[in-house]
Amino acid sequence: MTAWTRRQFGSLVGGALFAPSIARSGSKPRVVVIGGGVAGATVAKYLAASPNAPAVTLIEPKRRYATCFFSNLYLGGLRSFQSLTYGYGRLARRHGVSVVHETATAIDPPARRVRLGNGAELAYDRLVVAPGISFNDGAIAGYGEAATQIMPHAWQAGAQTKLLRRQLESMEDGGVFLIAAPPNPYRCPPAPYERACLVAHYFKRFKPRAKIIILDAKDNFFEQDLFEDAWRTHYPGMIEWLPGQFIGGIKAVDVKDRAVITGGETFKGAVVNIIPPQKAGQLAQQAGLADESGWCPIHPLTFESKLQSGIHVLGDATSAGAMPKSAFAANSQAKLCAFAVIAALTGKAPPIPHLFNTCFTVLAADDAVSDAIVFNTTAETITIGDIFISQAGESAETRRRAMQQANGWYNAFTHDVFG
Repeated sequence: MTAWTRRQFGSLVGGALFAPSIARSGSKPRVVVIGGGVAGATVAKYLAASPNAPAVTLIEPKRRYATCFFSNLYLGGLRSFQSLTYGYGRLARRHGVSVVHETATAIDPPARRVRLGNGAELAYDRLVVAPGISFNDGAIAGYGEAATQIMPHAWQAGAQTKLLRRQLESMEDGGVFLIAAPPNPYRCPPAPYERACLVAHYFKRFKPRAKIIILDAKDNFFEQDLFEDAWRTHYPGMIEWLPGQFIGGIKAVDVKDRAVITGGETFKGAVVNIIPPQKAGQLAQQAGLADESGWCPIHPLTFESKLQSGIHVLGDATSAGAMPKSAFAANSQAKLCAFAVIAALTGKAPPIPHLFNTCFTVLAADDAVSDAIVFNTTAETITIGDIFISQAGESAETRRRAMQQANGWYNAFTHDVFG
């Protein structure tokens, strides 16, 4: 691996239907995309914009999408929720994507059909599935769907994020906010610790006697030195991190008492944020796209499923070597996949892979850090190539500039996905 300069990093950032209500589109090949998050919206857009564009249908039940990335800024009072939400109108108007606001309930790989919640069936020549994540039921005793209304996960942006924000606002000064951080792998590795930072930013302004305790299933985490430096600098005495080897793992919750039971003791909080262990989205499990790990193995050069031919899987649901489960990684995968699908439909060789990840993590109102990774891809796996990561001890001016870049990155990125 080689280190990148910040200038090099900046240059990278700056890159048939069987239902009466829906009709088949001409004689073009048919590509159906399930899931309208970052991966699904990106691949639909780039497929529809390609010179040999197939007929592209995007299936997504929600009419508005809220980004998980940057949602911690909403919790910390640095962004409105509206600023995180996007519709699908531009994909339809500008790029000709047919957007169907329904739920995909089943996939029939041999017949190459997708069944929708309204009873319609869509035929496809190629299928792209971007199902996101689901949670490992029973991994934490006592934590299920009902418990999320008392102890929100806020790991799928929307109602859960708003609920957690309301709980933080109503918490008395001096209360304890518990965060239960999950084991690897999970969506967005830095996010639990960024959440601690930004909630601490909110507490520092409005509830200065409040405390945050992170109960971690792990013994270490990504960019740990940067976070611990930020906690000492911006929030001294407010954030306590307890690793898995110290607490003995997260075993159960007591919803009534708002308590988290670990292998060693029980912790109670005024507000409790449980981030459960994760796996690929439920549709991927039902369709036989996930293996015993709970994630979806893919061919690295095309992101075609190793378990179901003719189906490509993208984003957080994948087991994609060294690539993290992040929004930018999903966007990069989606672009490669779009070109690979066009190549498969036109009988050409798949493209040469170029996979990247860039991420900004916000530590305080004027303090952000970043990382950028270029991946090496072979037929067998995806590994880390060149890498840039911010360093502890950078100047305040460097961090202020990174915060400005973070906002610009978010705007350009979401425009690339939904614009």
